[in-house]
Amino acid sequence: MSDPLTQCPDCGLLQRNPELPPGGASACVRCARVLHRHRPDSLNRTLALTVAALTLFVIANTWPFLSFAMQEQETQTTLVSGILNLYEQGKWEIAVVVAFTSVLAPGLQLALLLVVLIPLSRGRMPSWLPTLFRHVRTLAPWGMTDVFMLGVLVSVVKLSEMATIVPGVSLFAFAALILVLAAAQAALDPDLVWSRVPLPPGVAAQPRRPGDDVLGCTVCDLVVARRAAPRVGRRWRCPRCTAVLHARKPASLQRTWALLAAAVIFYLPANLLPIMTVTSLGSSRSDTILSGAVYLLTHGMWPLAAIVFVASIVVPLLKILILCFLLISVGVRSAWRPRERTRLYRLIETIGRWSMVDVFVVTILVALVRLGNLASVEAESGAIFFCAVVVLTMLAAMSFDPRLIWDVLDQDPVSH
Repeated sequence: MSDPLTQCPDCGLLQRNPELPPGGASACVRCARVLHRHRPDSLNRTLALTVAALTLFVIANTWPFLSFAMQEQETQTTLVSGILNLYEQGKWEIAVVVAFTSVLAPGLQLALLLVVLIPLSRGRMPSWLPTLFRHVRTLAPWGMTDVFMLGVLVSVVKLSEMATIVPGVSLFAFAALILVLAAAQAALDPDLVWSRVPLPPGVAAQPRRPGDDVLGCTVCDLVVARRAAPRVGRRWRCPRCTAVLHARKPASLQRTWALLAAAVIFYLPANLLPIMTVTSLGSSRSDTILSGAVYLLTHGMWPLAAIVFVASIVVPLLKILILCFLLISVGVRSAWRPRERTRLYRLIETIGRWSMVDVFVVTILVALVRLGNLASVEAESGAIFFCAVVVLTMLAAMSFDPRLIWDVLDQDPVSH
């Protein structure tokens, strides 16, 4: 590793960067956050997997995804058709979120990775490369292909008694895309990429000693003395990846409280109002999130019912309660179990995206069931409120700075 010091993004502790064996990993000595992994042959493996993933992505977005056949009538859907149908029904808010999370974010992430990895594999370092690579990490939480696939499974189960569902070529490509994309993310070694970015001579020569007034970049992990960090206007910028540097996220508590309050306001209508109306052979049924889970349970699909109930009802409520607890504990400057509170923060960061499963179910059903009076599905206002809850809680978790949990404690600035 080129940097003698690293700063933990979860607790802010400065510590030494050890040399890692192939496949090895290092963790923060205080909060146990995994800081670095050594992934052998990272560039070549990630490049090959990225090319394969982009190929699968094109197929998944071009060919038919699912077919819905009922009484000699049939409709086909692609990944994009559900988004367009939501827009036509006036639910443009959901259409924008679904388009971004299921198509744009994973597609942009793969495209940016390819643009970054090709020159790196040839030993080149263009000036624009660090900024593009920074956005790969920004897009990562919003790419939800795996959650979308769970939505497909729930949708197929819901429609299995109504009609015949035929998987298309795109569905198999999409399933393969999830696996290849996960493999590419696991193979990628960001430290290797950042270590090849040359630093300005003045920055590289700055000593980063214990006790220095330093700023740690939460994107590329560079630790730089505050006096050496370049300033653009009133902001410090990372000299390596150009991200804005802050000792702590600005107005973290205020922003998190505001986003959380909005999520709480939307949570009740999201669960009380119907998220979709299904019309079949002249009869209509409106489903809330809870009634959808009950439907799966009464039809013997209790594993899927449990997944939907946990992802769509328990997880959003759990995120709200945990964030409230963390905000209050930081506000009163509590020193109680900081490691456990940091783990709670990591938990809500990890599970929050899975709440999108019901939004994806609505999208898929709207696209598939389009047979007029014979059978149709229409998104309802509850889906808009629920989509807002998921997005707001994710943004609230991103706005919270877990280092505030540790600021109340006396700490040794560097661990050797």
